[in-house]
Amino acid sequence: MSAVIAALYPDYHTAQQVRTRLVKDGFPTDRVSLTAPQEPGPAQVVPGDSIKEKLIQHFRQLFQGPEAEMFTRGVLEGHSVIAVQPRGTIETERAFAILRPANPLELRDSDLESQTLEQAASPRNEPIIPGAEKTITGPNPRSKE
Repeated sequence: MSAVIAALYPDYHTAQQVRTRLVKDGFPTDRVSLTAPQEPGPAQVVPGDSIKEKLIQHFRQLFQGPEAEMFTRGVLEGHSVIAVQPRGTIETERAFAILRPANPLELRDSDLESQTLEQAASPRNEPIIPGAEKTITGPNPRSKE
């Protein structure tokens, strides 16, 4: 499992606004999902014969405890769920700062203590492939190489 924070909101409109704030804040769209009766989101592609089965399978991918049933019940009752997969302490704090002010009915998290910070750059200040800079960008027209 990966780190996740999920919030159950009373209505779809509030959840849409929260999702927009998260994305505008810089969260990648593939790490923010909205699940609602009007927009099943990732639950729509989960195998299952009914929407209830699809929802429970989806939320079990995020939570191992009773949260999966609670979020499923919430969506079936007409509420909406925003799930965020933060990477690192800063993103976790930002996610909570955006989710809480919208007054969720429930706010749960999982595996936050075991999350790792993804690294998008080389750990050293040198190219991984020597000379790749010239290959990708081409020679500097001002240099005498």
